[in-house]
Amino acid sequence: MATIKQFQVTFDCAEPERVARFWCEVLGYVVPPPPEGFATWDDFNRSLPSDDRDSWFACSDPSGVGPRLYFQRVPEGKVAKNRLHLDVRVGTGLVGEERLATLEAECARLVALGAVRVRLLPADDDNESCLLMQDIEGNEFCLD
Repeated sequence: MATIKQFQVTFDCAEPERVARFWCEVLGYVVPPPPEGFATWDDFNRSLPSDDRDSWFACSDPSGVGPRLYFQRVPEGKVAKNRLHLDVRVGTGLVGEERLATLEAECARLVALGAVRVRLLPADDDNESCLLMQDIEGNEFCLD
């Protein structure tokens, strides 16, 4: 059986570059350089047929460990809960009030970037607290 070495996470969205740049800020990811022969991504976009301009954008983990994130423009808006979401792990190893304070601080940072706080999922017998949030286009994610 073949072993998968890499994967990317793909987001459907209305504004790929805007959403990609949001996730760069959330995760510390970077925008890769434009394709060879182009000084900027704007130059690359201008070279495309008008229907293809701004149709996708990507970002990657500068350490090369995390998956590439790919954002593709789709005509329809988000209408239902995500079937897949990211857990942004900011409180790993923390419990109780220390964990909540860390989650709240990161939540405040992300809200300033355009994210929306949805609700706190309180700790129970099996899981620590986490915050359910939405990115700038309404895609759900958790601060965990």
